[in-house]
This record gives sequence, C-alpha cells and structure tokens, in this order.
Amino acid sequence: MKIAIIIFQILLGCFVFAQHPNVFKEQVIQGQAQGTTYLIRCFSNQLILKKDIDSILNSIDLSLSIYNPNSLISTFNKTDTRAIQMDPHMATVVRKSVEIHKVTNGYFDITVLPLIKLWGFGPDGFKQNPTTEAISSILPLVGMRNLKIKAKKIMKNNPGVSIDLNGIAQGYSVDVLARYLEDNDVQHYLIELGGEIKVKGAKDSGQWQIAIQRPPSRASAPSDSLTYILNLKDKAVTTSGTYENKRMVSNRYVSHHINPLTGYPIENVTVSATVIANTTMEADALDNYFVYLNPQQAVEFADKLKGIEVYLIYFENNSFKEAFSKGFKNYIYN
Repeated sequence: MKIAIIIFQILLGCFVFAQHPNVFKEQVIQGQAQGTTYLIRCFSNQLILKKDIDSILNSIDLSLSIYNPNSLISTFNKTDTRAIQMDPHMATVVRKSVEIHKVTNGYFDITVLPLIKLWGFGPDGFKQNPTTEAISSILPLVGMRNLKIKAKKIMKNNPGVSIDLNGIAQGYSVDVLARYLEDNDVQHYLIELGGEIKVKGAKDSGQWQIAIQRPPSRASAPSDSLTYILNLKDKAVTTSGTYENKRMVSNRYVSHHINPLTGYPIENVTVSATVIANTTMEADALDNYFVYLNPQQAVEFADKLKGIEVYLIYFENNSFKEAFSKGFKNYIYN
C-alpha cells in the first residue's frame, strides 16, 4: 500500500489575506539532496538562493550521511576509529536520538546499522539473507550501552559498533532549513524533503494544507482516491510505512524497519503512521516507532505525548483500517 503526501493549496478568503499581505513575493526552490528531492515555497521580500539551500544540505550530508564515505559519521563508523569530535549537526541529532531512545523504550536506536547492513538494507546493498547465528553474533554490537557521549565527543566501546542517523536526519534537515528561512525574515513557508514537511504561516491566498492518502474501504473500488486534507500551521508532518523498502525472504516480505532488540524486521499489522509534531526531527524519529507498535499501543503512546498526534493505517481481517490519536482529527479539514 503506497501512502502519498500531497501538497494542496486551498483558498480560504479574507481572513487569511488580513494576516498575510499579498505584497510578499512568492519563491519556489526545488532540487535534489540526500538521495531524494526537496521543494521550498515561501512568501517574503527577502531573496532566498538555491545555492544557499544546497550548501546547507551538503553540509548536513558531510556530517550525517552513511552513503558518503567522507562524511563525519562514516569516519566514526570505521573499525579503526574509536572516538570523534562531533560537529554541531551531529551533536544535535545524537543528543535528540538519545532522548528518543529513552522515550521509545530502546526501540529507536542509532547503533542498529550493523543489523541494517546484515539484512541488506544498508549502503552495501543485499548480499544474502542472514542466518540466526549471524544475527546473534551482531546483536552485542547493537545498543546505546555501546556508546559514550561526553560534551561534543562520541566514543564506542567496540570497533564493530557503527551508527545510523537516517531515522532522524532528514527531519532535522527540514528544521535546519526552516531556521535558515526564519533567520532571513521568511515567516511564511512550506518545506518538503523526501516527504518530510514543515509549514509556517500561510500562502498568499490561503493556508498551507497537506493531503494524506487513505486506503480504500471495503465498499470502495481500489481505484477510488480518498484523502484527508490536513489544516496545519506552524507544524511538521511525516509519514513512515512498512511499504517503503521491503524484500522477499522465505516467501514473505520483510521491511527495512529492524527491531534492535531482537535483530529481526518488525512484523505488525500497521502499514503506515503519519505524525504531526512541532518539529520535523521529532516527527521523523517517532513515526518509525509508531509503525512498530500495534495500533492500540500507538494511539495510547501518542496520547501521552505533548504536541504529538498520529494517524495509523493497519491491515486487519483482510481489510485496511484507521486509527487516530485524540487530537489528530482537529487537524482534518474535510
């Protein structure tokens, strides 16, 4: 089931015009980064240059990309490296990762990279399905106990330990771009990077609105296009799903979502989780955990968190179903 996030522009009349003078100039910046595409739409009298956006994203890649052999994280992941000084990008993301690790009871774990590689979802690609023995031998390398973080220094206690920040880095990148726009006096914008979205203010003739695709119900034809339109202001929204990156193993599909506690891909009825949060980094980090939990657990978890809402699609009794946290429907326009 492929879940799409689509950007909608819906006119809302004079109320928005009163808040958003149409003297602002619209700018649209598009490009490629982090193995995907990005889109920025903003309204301001300040000129935002594509080369500056690309420079910011490149600096993040040089810090956090496991696909760049010259990045800071790739240097740390080498077996002959035991410690490095983190730059501001890595320090921010690692500290947030430690926080999310605690909140998710150890599920969000940046030391999971050896297992991701073992299952063939890492930079080296697929080679063969892992044996039980291979998984057992790798598990001791996984766990935040293998890392020590002191000020701006990160250390590992075993040369085989390696980290992966992909579960949070793209959301962080969106937040960095948002901060850059605001520092340049841009208060009305939409940023989308690889499906991770953050909005602030409004467009010239209406609020920013985001549409998320819903599954067809039993009574609907498969070709029916069903969506929820989200009315968002000064919020971030991300979606994660088991459909994104999967492979057939022993006559069944396995997802790239690896449980760091067991060493195996997660198996759950949840197909996707869409998260609304104040920051894209937080939404990005939590959406994977919501996919791991069963729908009831996910809703209960979201309802305990301040500023977090979740919409789930899950497959049960041969049909797709939906679940919502308490406040999610407050953002639905239609």
